[in-house]
Amino acid sequence: MLRLRDAVPWLGAMALLGGVPPAAIGQEQISPYVDETDRDIKALSSEQVAGLLEGAGLGFAKAAELNGVPGPRHVLELGADLDLDEQQLKEIKAVYDRMHGEAVELGAVVVELEQRLDRAFRDELPDAAQVEGLSIEIGDARGRLRATHLVAHLDTAKLLTLAQISRYGHLRGYSEHPGHDEHEAGHPPEGGSSRDEP
Repeated sequence: MLRLRDAVPWLGAMALLGGVPPAAIGQEQISPYVDETDRDIKALSSEQVAGLLEGAGLGFAKAAELNGVPGPRHVLELGADLDLDEQQLKEIKAVYDRMHGEAVELGAVVVELEQRLDRAFRDELPDAAQVEGLSIEIGDARGRLRATHLVAHLDTAKLLTLAQISRYGHLRGYSEHPGHDEHEAGHPPEGGSSRDEP
């Protein structure tokens, strides 16, 4: 494999031979990522790493949350305001525990794979097949992690009444915003049905 330090002289030669636009030579080109060079994993902030390892949402369920399909963690937090009964609390807690366990496991996989990819570029230039393989693995793990969060939202909505779903949107501050129709948000996910009104 070609080591990065071996490639540097060739980059200089390319500049001399016209491989780099003359206007770019000698000009400051400050990268927006300059403050991220000391990260342990360059592609992830320390907050993102912590969130992945802790099973945090990290925006993975926005497609559900912002379209009116509630998630288990926030439903449990708003339990009193939503007037959840004991059975609902028990079942939604089970949904959350299942989601959180899977999210922690998959988050650790994402972090480990990102570490491997970062290490490959740090130690020596990897070949294309190695980069492609790791990138696909990371994408797959992230996709499964996102699905875990989204499915938990579906499972939660099935345990709520339409009135509770509507109330959730109001309590979360969505009902006053364009693009989040309170009436449409009350419709149960396809393939399932929210509980009948009490």
